[in-house]
Amino acid sequence: MEIREKIRDFITDNFMMGMNPESLTDGDSLLDKGIVDSTGVLELIGFLEESFEIQIDDEELIPENLDSVVNLVDFVNRKKAS
Repeated sequence: MEIREKIRDFITDNFMMGMNPESLTDGDSLLDKGIVDSTGVLELIGFLEESFEIQIDDEELIPENLDSVVNLVDFVNRKKAS
């Protein structure tokens, strides 16, 4: 399964209960749409670290890395490449 699919599946399975997964586009802000809150960000980080075998540093916990499926995929790809 590719990175995008794993991330989307995790988000829809864990944060979008009762919501239509098709309503989330890859560019949508997870925070602005109310899909992920501050506690959810911690769950998301744990998932990313475990699933993709990466270490996320505190200074990387910014919306540019974590606030949409597109940003998450790009971030994971950058982390895996380094």
